[in-house]
Amino acid sequence: MNMQIIKTDTGQDLAILPLVEYNNLIARLEDVEDLKDAQAAKQRINAGEEETFPANVVNRLLDGDNPVRVYREHRGMTSKFLAIAAEISAPYLSEIETGKKEGSAATLKRIAQALSVDLDDLVE
Repeated sequence: MNMQIIKTDTGQDLAILPLVEYNNLIARLEDVEDLKDAQAAKQRINAGEEETFPANVVNRLLDGDNPVRVYREHRGMTSKFLAIAAEISAPYLSEIETGKKEGSAATLKRIAQALSVDLDDLVE
């Protein structure tokens, strides 16, 4: 590492290094923070505080499939069962799943609760 130490008028030591080396140090620190974040996420998953989903669920969501339908099918629920659990009509649920209607915030919140997912997971 190409570094120079200088002393300020107040007696403080400062390290001077090339910008590329500084950027490399910052990148290494970010990698450490990313690793800590990943380890914390793994601990939450292992503790049952966070759920993971199979690749086919994630791929369907990434492909733009309706999240209500994707999570409903992943949970093994019929549309009729989900409609009853969310206290909405089956036709209304169908319209939400097909994209004909967006669903109100209150409705989506009840659907999210019935599917045991966060409301954010249902908003495209």
